[in-house]
Amino acid sequence: MTGPKLAPLHTIPPDLCTLDDYADRAQAHMDPAVWRHVQEGAGREITLRRNREVFDSIGLLPRGLADVSGSTRIELLGRTHAAPIMLAPLAYQRLAHSDGELAVVRAATAMDTGMVLSTLSSVTLEDVAAAAQALTAQGEQAGPSLWFQLYQQPQRENTLALVRRAEAAGYEAIVLTIDAGLKPAGISLPDGVAAANLAGMPRPRHTATPGGRILMGTSLTNGVPGWPDLAWLRAATTLPIIVKGLLLGEDAARAVDEGVDALIVSNHGGRVLDGVPSAMEVLPAIAEATGNRIPLLLDGGVRSGTDVIKALALGARAVLIGRPQMHALAVAGMPGVAHMLHILRTELEAAMVQLGCPQPGMIGPERLISF
Repeated sequence: MTGPKLAPLHTIPPDLCTLDDYADRAQAHMDPAVWRHVQEGAGREITLRRNREVFDSIGLLPRGLADVSGSTRIELLGRTHAAPIMLAPLAYQRLAHSDGELAVVRAATAMDTGMVLSTLSSVTLEDVAAAAQALTAQGEQAGPSLWFQLYQQPQRENTLALVRRAEAAGYEAIVLTIDAGLKPAGISLPDGVAAANLAGMPRPRHTATPGGRILMGTSLTNGVPGWPDLAWLRAATTLPIIVKGLLLGEDAARAVDEGVDALIVSNHGGRVLDGVPSAMEVLPAIAEATGNRIPLLLDGGVRSGTDVIKALALGARAVLIGRPQMHALAVAGMPGVAHMLHILRTELEAAMVQLGCPQPGMIGPERLISF
């Protein structure tokens, strides 16, 4: 698409009816480099495509003449959530809109939807929490769950500082991402966009030279999380710890034994290692390996209410929504993100009614069929 970037819309046009509609519209509201950054996957994008292909290969089997009075509400880590949907951690949301994470958390608060804030947020974790608390103070509801996504820092004291800041600001869980300690270089950030939470902290850098070390044994890989780091984090905080990025059942089982409180089954949106399976493909094996001892969440490729149904049927307690946040944010700021969530919630409720499963806990693998 050519032409100047369009400003965010102030009203939601009637032709924005699905998450795909937002994706189609978003490109015109983003700089070309930002659009490429948001949409791209690693390598030849095999995994990026697979995330959608697996959802599309699964069909639904409705139960007829069922009592369809129910609710989308779920219990997760001691909190009631309006629906089994949360907002995934996304870096640098001010790339899409000047309000960035502040717009997203306001939408999450308005829609009673939990949000996971990235370490690489372009707004400080304190300011995001304060924005949610300010809106909550105006109403009667408790407000959505806020979780803090943690990237391990090269110096452990800086990792601990992030954890303590999240605790002090009222975040309810720490989400340790373990699959992105080494990932392709991202976008060159424009003026006014930075990793606000990491101000003043050193960032690992390494330039390979002929005959020298390329990656292994350099500062870029020395900080990749290991099991001892998870044990240290478990001892460092009383907040629930959620690990994001495990794809092997044996790793998931060990994580439960190490004291984690939930897992997010994810391949990082196909952005890190190309050729790994989709989260949906490994979800049943991880559910079996963990034996329902902790809740599982699924991240990657969810674009509709029926996608949510399919993830729940295979063992997820909830799903996380990633790229659609940036699409809706670019198109219409806070109202766009709120509308995107409303679309997804509406589709989910309609699918649950039509499926004859009006409670999330009623949705099992018997409601699925392979195409």
